Amino acid sequence: MDIQTNIKEILTELPSGVRLVAVSKFHPNECIEAAYQAGQRIFGESKVQELTEKYRTLPKDIEWHFIGHLQTNKVKYIAPFISMIHAVDSFKLLEEINKQASKVNRIIPCLLEIHIAQEESKYGFTFESCREMLQEGAWKNLKNISINGVMGMATNTEDSDEIRKEFKQLHDFFTELKQTYFPNEAQFCEISMGMSHDYPLAIEAGSTLVRVGSKIFGDRIY
Repeated sequence: MDIQTNIKEILTELPSGVRLVAVSKFHPNECIEAAYQAGQRIFGESKVQELTEKYRTLPKDIEWHFIGHLQTNKVKYIAPFISMIHAVDSFKLLEEINKQASKVNRIIPCLLEIHIAQEESKYGFTFESCREMLQEGAWKNLKNISINGVMGMATNTEDSDEIRKEFKQLHDFFTELKQTYFPNEAQFCEISMGMSHDYPLAIEAGSTLVRVGSKIFGDRIY
């Protein structure tokens, strides 16, 4: 795999306003360094222990995005440095991120993970439970988090019509939340959707952050 060539090819396909999250989980530092040399600065990780080790040993101008399922008891380890948490799937997790961010005097950008796929195994708010959480309004008291948008994963399928439909649902829901709860919040502007196999469809549907791993780094080394 020529990581630098892969990164450059993907970047040429991204329209203005769409950023690439290079999903580096399970890949060693030298792969990240190769992508870094090609100009990539945003990397996505999903295991706290692996992420904290990489943060310690890699350049400090990297923006680390946490893209996996985050347990509340692990938030404290990444709160000092994380740039964005993509997969916030409960109010309880938002509260914990807020608590740990306040201890280190930071405001941590978060995305609300919405369950749009057919698979039961995926995490995330339903549309209804997300509306309920925002309607209740307790999130407005959390001064050390910033809700910057939504994140979702489409069904893992070859059916591009199904994927398009799910991405459109997420985009429509983002628009609804923007108009209802965040009309004057400039930071509520991110839709994180699209991975190696479906990111062109996600871009069509209005994604602002695509999470691409295997197309850059090859298959993961577990």
